Amino acid sequence: MTRPGVSAFSVLGVCALFALTGCFGPPAPAPTGTSAAPTSTAGPTTSPSPTASPSTPSSPSVTPTATATVPPSSAPPSSAPASPTATPTAEPTFTGFPEQVGPLTVYYVAIGDNGISGPLIGCGDSLIATTTAPVRFTDQVGPSVGTLLANRSRDVGLSGLVNVLYQSNLTYLGGELVGSTITIYLSGQFMLGGVCDIPRAKAQLEYTAMAASGATSAEVFVNGRPIDEVLSLK
Repeated sequence: MTRPGVSAFSVLGVCALFALTGCFGPPAPAPTGTSAAPTSTAGPTTSPSPTASPSTPSSPSVTPTATATVPPSSAPPSSAPASPTATPTAEPTFTGFPEQVGPLTVYYVAIGDNGISGPLIGCGDSLIATTTAPVRFTDQVGPSVGTLLANRSRDVGLSGLVNVLYQSNLTYLGGELVGSTITIYLSGQFMLGGVCDIPRAKAQLEYTAMAASGATSAEVFVNGRPIDEVLSLK
């Protein structure tokens, strides 16, 4: 009788144990979920700090965005080179020769010198360079040729030199230097003393223009025609 009683008690104990196991067994996972819920409840205070740490990385992500914005700002430098290109456009403007002061070189003829004292021209004559007193000028060609044409004396002082253009009525209109050739333009008429004065007059004009411009050759036009053509009628 005692054994059945014990067995009944044991059965009850075992059932109670199973009953407890049935209550705590399944809930065991739940505590994890339940503990997660409390953690999330209590966590709002703690979770901001994880949330704050993600936000900290997000601010670096903003920095790259700012870095990406910097390249556009480097666009102005690329436009800056364009302004130097505009400057050369204005540079071609010619403002004229600088003003200077100095003597002028004018050529006269040494008749019968036969090229001893200077370049041989005409009928066995020489061409001689003379200089004036210092003169203020910007373009030396005009004043030099103008001085030659303005001289109304045949004899050049006591030098023995002759000016065959002294009777001519000529006016300097302008000049043009292209490469090593100076071209001068005159208007008016020649008044010469004979055939030998033709090469003398031409040489005086050409050499005076070349000395003033630094050219190595010269062309003379009178009333729009080449000097050779004009003088061939004399």
